[in-house]
Amino acid sequence: MKALTPFVVCAALAIPALANAQAAGDRPAETFEEIERGLYFSVLGGPYFVVNPPAPADTPRPFSPGQIAQVEVGVDIGQRLSVGAFVMVASNRAGSEYVGNSGGAASGDFSMLVPGALARLQLVGLADVQGVQRTWIYLRGGAGYALFRPKQLLPESDILVFAGPGVEYYTRLRHFSVGIEVTGTFLVQSQSIGFAVMPNLRYAF
Repeated sequence: MKALTPFVVCAALAIPALANAQAAGDRPAETFEEIERGLYFSVLGGPYFVVNPPAPADTPRPFSPGQIAQVEVGVDIGQRLSVGAFVMVASNRAGSEYVGNSGGAASGDFSMLVPGALARLQLVGLADVQGVQRTWIYLRGGAGYALFRPKQLLPESDILVFAGPGVEYYTRLRHFSVGIEVTGTFLVQSQSIGFAVMPNLRYAF
């Protein structure tokens, strides 16, 4: 009987250890979403071209190259739809022959500040080797209130509408994505047409 005593003691000690190991094994593993969606912040910028800057029809409206930058804050509604607000700033060169709506009192380059709202629709998602849809083709559009500078050159504000396709890649750093889009713009009152090519960086909370 004394010979069995060590085995009985070992068994008594092993039973709680096995129970604890089984309980630990029953805990669900902590998982993370491969792509973070929710509130987001993004920045965009690139070259911007205005084909016919704001001006009366009987005055020169030269092709105007420039730059554009945009800051956007919004929220993802599910996997495919996002809505947000933005502030856009653009600066364009026009030359001394461009007098805008000044009647000849001013000429030259102009800039534009546009606050507004937008929406984005994810159209097609492409999966990687792990089956995660990291690459998306999307369509983004919006509208805003355009304020011009210098005021003497372009005294009246306008409504800017824009839309265009883009490609976005959601990186393995869950919160970050990068992309590029081509955006067409239209100033409603002046009938001015423009387009931009904008790389972008996005962070989702």
